[in-house]
Amino acid sequence: MNKTAESMEPAQPVRLAERVQYADGSIVSRALVQKPVGSITLFAFDAGQGLNEHTAPYDAYVQILDGEAELVIGGRVVNSVSGETVLMPANVPHALNARQRFKMLLTMIRG
Repeated sequence: MNKTAESMEPAQPVRLAERVQYADGSIVSRALVQKPVGSITLFAFDAGQGLNEHTAPYDAYVQILDGEAELVIGGRVVNSVSGETVLMPANVPHALNARQRFKMLLTMIRG
């Protein structure tokens, strides 16, 4: 996964889903912001890919930009589609599964 932060032009509209591309059999990430207060990262998951269950010490907001994602949060399956946002609370185990390709924006707030 590529974690190099990318700058965005101020006062310019951006189509976030176009900023990260799918790759066969892979998860692609593109960091947009990495600061002490939080991070914003784009992801593209190919079908069959996912992130194993883990916890984070901060709230994380998943905004689905394309496709449909299966999230498991605290043991509960949450299906989310393009245009929806889901909160993954701090210290609650969560996982992501791509039953089909999907893109998401992950925003983590520290504090």
